[in-house]
Amino acid sequence: MTTTTPISTAETLIAPPELEVINLTKRFGTFTALDRVSMKVAPGRFHALLGENGAGKSTLVKCIMGFYTPTSGDVLIGKQSRTIANPKDAHHFGIGMVYQHFTSVPAMTVAENLVLSRYDSPQLINWKAELESLEAFMSQSPFQVDLHTPIAQLAAGQKQKLEILKQLYLKSRVLILDEPTSVLTPVEADEVLGLLRQEVTAGRLSVLMISHKFREVMAFADEVTVLRRGQLAGSGLVQDLTIEDMAQMMLGERQVSTPVEKAIVPEPRSVLHLQNLCANKDNGLPAVKTVNLTVHAGEIVGIAGVSGNGQRELVEVLSGQRSPTAGEVQVNETPYQARRSQMAEHGVYTLPEEPLRNACVPHMSVAENMALRTFDEPPQAKARWLLIPRAIREMAQRLVQTFAVKTPSVETPVGNLSGGNVQRTVLARELSSDRIQLLIAANPCFGLDFAAVDYIHSQIVAARNRGVAVLLVSEDLDELLKLSDRIFVMSEGELVYESPVETADLTTIGQRMAGH
Repeated sequence: MTTTTPISTAETLIAPPELEVINLTKRFGTFTALDRVSMKVAPGRFHALLGENGAGKSTLVKCIMGFYTPTSGDVLIGKQSRTIANPKDAHHFGIGMVYQHFTSVPAMTVAENLVLSRYDSPQLINWKAELESLEAFMSQSPFQVDLHTPIAQLAAGQKQKLEILKQLYLKSRVLILDEPTSVLTPVEADEVLGLLRQEVTAGRLSVLMISHKFREVMAFADEVTVLRRGQLAGSGLVQDLTIEDMAQMMLGERQVSTPVEKAIVPEPRSVLHLQNLCANKDNGLPAVKTVNLTVHAGEIVGIAGVSGNGQRELVEVLSGQRSPTAGEVQVNETPYQARRSQMAEHGVYTLPEEPLRNACVPHMSVAENMALRTFDEPPQAKARWLLIPRAIREMAQRLVQTFAVKTPSVETPVGNLSGGNVQRTVLARELSSDRIQLLIAANPCFGLDFAAVDYIHSQIVAARNRGVAVLLVSEDLDELLKLSDRIFVMSEGELVYESPVETADLTTIGQRMAGH
């Protein structure tokens, strides 16, 4: 390993330094998130980092920024190995990061947020001098944002410009951008990346951009590195690569097969039907755009896509957690608003993402969580209000045995269980009913071990074979290819690809996932 050079506070970087990682590995217990990855960002170059969700992109940049300590490997800045223990260390070497989500304080002005971002921010601020300095800085910056405007009054594009301005104000010469356009309209995205491209071309800046959009990579990047499952899948000059080349690197050689036993369901009928469905993000921008989709009984319909393209909002609409702005949802050919009474009437059940946060009450017991669907029904209740604890416990004990939930007892708080057993608890509650007609599952196996994944997959397919209609939204393409009967791709809020899984074109899927 190269000798490590300590940080010198007097070290000032004017031109962008070369950033290189060599054989970088990061393990979390027995899980290898990054496996001997090497990459070089040359001075004054715009470098794109591509890969599916979970490919290791965020882990790589967090190692560079000092959020994670690499298990092995080197981070070289200016051709010297550096120890970076935290983002402040990265700042000393001229490296700054613009995160996917805004980090500014909404109640403060632009000027106040810029001063607050400094590592040497004084306890007593001379605002006259600071404003003069900020105005001089702003006059030379690629982005113009009014210094006196409160952050809460800025549009999303202006807020993202401010995030970048913070790093330029801190004199960062290598900018790491984590999905910088995910909150922007296409026009805003082109403006922001175009202005950064000018700074790169002028030699004042280097950019390492995490992205999943081939269009932006082709338009603005000089070079690209592609990760797949924690390993380097390929790299090269953008001018020498086609979108098909990059899609192939990103997805690799995969077998489009379904190695699970699927029954043939006679006379499939429509269970879930979406007609011109629209919904907004929390910030008011469109998230779901005129989606039309039908899921039949005895069918698994999979929706692929990179995180942040409207899948979460779609699931929230169907689960009653978000109101649609237009369009209609029908279940069993009846208008559906995802009320508890309607979910019970039509047999709609869900396996949400992050079950401990979205499907359970952590401090309540396993038995109580298993009863959340039916606590006010016989035999667990009389007259819909008098609960019968013994019946609740007995029901839970049966489900714990049937679904192999590992828990000290049914009285144990569900928050004390492992992730796989939390998901099994939810699975037992949602799939044990003989009334289930529609199952909506969102990343049901995220973060689970192989045994838990296989078990959950088998239960989803078993439900499908019983005639249940399944909508499976997942960021794991292998999971979708294994389980789905039909597969869709969702990009920028729209369904942009549809195919029976056995004839799905992986290159096209990769392109559509990347917004091309």
